Formats: sequence, structure tokens, C-alpha cells
Amino acid sequence: MPMVGSLVAEPLTGIVDSLLIARLGASPLAALGVAVPLMSMLLFAFNFLGIGTQTLVAKALGEGRRDRAAETTGLAMGLGLGFGAALALIGELSAEAAANWMGAEGTTLEGALAYLRIRLVGAPAVLLTMAAFGALRGVQDVRTPLWIAIATNVANLALDVVLIFGVGPFPRLEIVGAAWASTIAQWLGAAIALHAVVAKLGPTRRIVWARTGQLLIVGRDLFMRSAMLLVFVTLAGRAAMRIGTDAGAAHTLIRSVWMLAAFLLDAYAIVAQSLIGYFAGAGRSDLARRVARVCLEWSVATGVAAAALMLLGTPWLLAALPESARPLAGGAWTIAALSQPFNAVSFGTDGIHWGTGDYRFLRNAMLISTGTGAALLLALDASGRSSLEGVWIVTTLWIVLRGGAGTLRIWPGIGRAPLRKRGAG
Repeated sequence: MPMVGSLVAEPLTGIVDSLLIARLGASPLAALGVAVPLMSMLLFAFNFLGIGTQTLVAKALGEGRRDRAAETTGLAMGLGLGFGAALALIGELSAEAAANWMGAEGTTLEGALAYLRIRLVGAPAVLLTMAAFGALRGVQDVRTPLWIAIATNVANLALDVVLIFGVGPFPRLEIVGAAWASTIAQWLGAAIALHAVVAKLGPTRRIVWARTGQLLIVGRDLFMRSAMLLVFVTLAGRAAMRIGTDAGAAHTLIRSVWMLAAFLLDAYAIVAQSLIGYFAGAGRSDLARRVARVCLEWSVATGVAAAALMLLGTPWLLAALPESARPLAGGAWTIAALSQPFNAVSFGTDGIHWGTGDYRFLRNAMLISTGTGAALLLALDASGRSSLEGVWIVTTLWIVLRGGAGTLRIWPGIGRAPLRKRGAG
């Protein structure tokens, strides 16, 4: 449950951001829909800093090597700051070309660029926090990331209200205010996370830069896997924008709720990752297989519940959208809701494979599913009223391909599956 809280805090804030920006009209909401996936592509392709650190720290503790866990954490956080600074520079230079590629024009383009350039200032903070959360979860501490996430997002929401609409001496900054709110809150969260890691593992006596290669080897496959995931999400947003501003606005809010459900389901995966990594380090593959089974049982049950809640919430979604976007949203929302059980399997198996260090398989599965999905998105007809539904049908197929491959890797255990019972296959 603490993991659920820490993961859903950010997408919940994303939904609130979308709702607040929606009050400004369809164009600012569409600008948010352009900027957020681009920002995610830049930042979360580096989530190997969190995933890799979590697995390596959990295995080190399973082997009784607390010193190795602290050194890995220091290295990951140092790399996070360095990569974040580089991303801020690259993003600044490429922001306009990227927003144009997403189909943004006129006031939508102006809003997206203003938002992106401010959010890039927080890039080093985001990556440092990723590494810190990975280390804390690797030592089986899921409560501290929860409290940090809550503090960060409460600060973000308070600043949103003040800076978007203008309160007291603060001017009305609209979408620029939303960007500054997120950036300030992210640096606050990074400072708290750094303090928490030092308190849990002690100060890092040294950073063994020679081990950078080990983390980057892990990062290579995870980077490609995460990059392909974000490429697909970005292409889906681009396909929605090609349909029109109203479709882009509807897609932005649907995607925000879909991401909330995805982060909820990812909670089981990340807990399973830490436990499987620990049991793998301790040589207890029987317990690792049990964790895998329980993870998927709970994931699927929660996915079914998430689908039911989303369907019940259809009137709420339509009421939250600008009136001009409502006719396009209903069918796409239903498809996004029905995809949740498949999403559960996809995220659950990802966490299991993270725990075993089966990163190459995840990379290959993501390359195949994203290649298939991207081809279908690029071929999608943007002229029909049902085109946004087509975007979400392709998204569901992409999810099914990922989840199916991940399940077959565990049961019966295709290829060189780490969790296959000895003598099986």
C-alpha cells in the first residue's frame, strides 16, 4: 500500500494539473498534451537509474554486502545529476523541433515550448530522485518514498493554484505557472530524498566510478526498453494531435487517468522486483517464483477493479473536458478502461523480470511490440470521427503484446528464463 501511494502521487498531480489547465481552454490543455510526453521521453528513458539501482541494492543486501549497496547508490545519484544536466541542455536546443514534430501550432506551440523550457530546469532533480527511490526500495523501505512523493506533490499542487491563476502578489502565469510549480517541487523532493538515503544507508564513503560500466550495461537495455515505451506514448499523443486540437485535449485527460492506473498497477511490480532481487541474491529461487505468482494474481484483480472504476467514472471524465472535446472522448475512454487487466499483466511481468535482471528480454519484447504499434499508429487515418478510438485500440494491442511475451517468459519459461525450474523445458 505505501508503494501504491508513492507511485500514484505523481499521476494524480498530473490529472489535477490537466483539470486546472482545462479551465483555461482546449489550446492550453493540448499544449500540456504535447509537452508532457516529450518531457517524459527525455527523463524517463533514464529510469534505469531507479530500476537498476533497486535490483543491484536488493541483491547486494541479499548477499550481505551493505557497503556495496551504499557505493552503488552514490554512483547512481552522481550519474543522475550528470545525465540530468545534459538532458536539460539537449532539451533546450531541441524543444521547438520536437514540439513541431508533435503537430503543435500557433498558441498550442507557444504554450508547449514555454512549459518545456521551464520543466527542463528540474531534470537533474528528477533523475537524482529516481536513483534515491531505487535505493530506498532496494532496502525494502517503501514508506519513505511515499512521504517524499506526498510532500513533493502537495507542494506542486499548492504552487499550481498560486501560479496558474495568480493569488495575492503572484501574477497569473497560466501554463507557465504550472511548469514553475512542478520544477520547484521537484528540487524540493530531490533534497528530501538525498537526506533520506544518507539516513538509511549512511554517507557514501566513496563513489567507485569503475563500476559505472556495470550500471550502464544494465542501463543500456533498460534505456532502450524505456525509450521504446515512451516513443509509443509520444506517437500516440502525436496521432491524437493530428486528428485535431479537441482530440488532443481529450487524449491528454484520458492518458492522465490511464497513467494513474498504470502507476497503481506498477506498485505490485516494484515490490516484486525488490523481493525477487533479494531472494535471487540469497539463492532462494523457490521464493522468487512464489512472489512472481502472487504479484500477477493481485495485479490482474486490481486491473479488473480499475477497469470497472473507469467505466463508472465516464460521466466525470466528460464533464471535466472542454465541451468541444466531449463528443470525441467516450469511445476512446471505454477502450482505455477495458485495457486495464492487460495492462496489469504487462506491468506485473516487467517487475518480475527487473528483479531477475532479465533486461535483455524486456528490451527485445518492447522493440517488437513498439515496432508493431508504431507502424499501426503511423498508418492511422486522422480524418474520421472514430480516429481517437483507433489510437486507443492500437495502444491496447501494444499492451497485449508486451504482457503476453512477459508471461510466456515465466510460464512455461521460453528461452533462457531465469525463473524456470531446474530441469524444466
